[in-house]
Amino acid sequence: MQENLDIGINEPRVLKELFGNLDENIQLVEQAFDVTISQNDEGVRVQGDDEAMRKAQIVITNLVEAIRKQKRIDRRDIRYSIDLVNAGVEDSFSALLDDVIVYTEMGRPLRPKTLGQKRYLDAIREYDVVFGIGPAGTGKTYIAMANAVKAFKEKEVNRIILTRPAVEAGESLGFLPGDLQMKVDPYLRPLYDALFEILGQDAFQKYLEKGLIEVAPLAYMRGRTLDNAYVILDEAQNTTNEQMKMFLTRLGYGSKAIITGDITQIDLPRGKQSGLKTVLKILEGVKGIKTVRLGRNDIVRHPLVQRIIEAYDKYDRALEKEREEKKKEREAREDKSNKDGSDHGND
Repeated sequence: MQENLDIGINEPRVLKELFGNLDENIQLVEQAFDVTISQNDEGVRVQGDDEAMRKAQIVITNLVEAIRKQKRIDRRDIRYSIDLVNAGVEDSFSALLDDVIVYTEMGRPLRPKTLGQKRYLDAIREYDVVFGIGPAGTGKTYIAMANAVKAFKEKEVNRIILTRPAVEAGESLGFLPGDLQMKVDPYLRPLYDALFEILGQDAFQKYLEKGLIEVAPLAYMRGRTLDNAYVILDEAQNTTNEQMKMFLTRLGYGSKAIITGDITQIDLPRGKQSGLKTVLKILEGVKGIKTVRLGRNDIVRHPLVQRIIEAYDKYDRALEKEREEKKKEREAREDKSNKDGSDHGND
């Protein structure tokens, strides 16, 4: 039986953002719960079955809170709120909205966008060494960087050090123009971009010139002791075992290290072991160190990124299954051959 549920919202700006251009936002909620949503004198009317209306009401309430706190919502906010309600964790969306890491130079609040990112942020706040592992687009580096800026502004650390291994992904450093710094800059560009957004270009440049922020290839870390610093190692899957050990043993008094990486995107030469994969086994259970794994549900880029990663995962699983089947067939042939040879010898 179809019922009506009215939700009081008397703010025109909020209603406009909630419904979106040509009602594209609210249509996502309608499709998710098979309800009809419209505007009336009270604000919003939901029509549908009792349980569907209840879920739609929670999502709408969450989205209205998001609009009030962050001025706008996007399709990712809507889909994630729907997913949380369907999973029965209805109050979690509000917890994300309340957790502001830092404000950008333009005054925009930076928050964790998923429960996985919230777990990651909580670990960064609690532990001195944190490994953030997950696919592209899960905010591993960005959240670490935002928290580094906050710690720096609050004088918890004296400087921020961002580093990456300069490993070629199908291209060679030797063919890039310019001196060494110009050659490695493309590898460090994502770190620059994130800091520009958080700090603003002028502040970033000022801190860079004073040495309060350092962005450098991993090789530059050798032989140093990093005291009172917030150190972020990005793209750690492309470190060797030796590089990873070198980096971790640079950590000095009053410092924090965040190591981020995606173990499915290793660009090391064939035969080289990833230092990230190795260190996760070595340091498992070590007190004071935390590993947080982010998944596909934590991807905050274009929705197609999640589907692309899922497609690759499916392909890799099929490939692995095919390898296992061929291995079993080969072993079976070898067993049969050995058995036939043994029988022939007995004759």
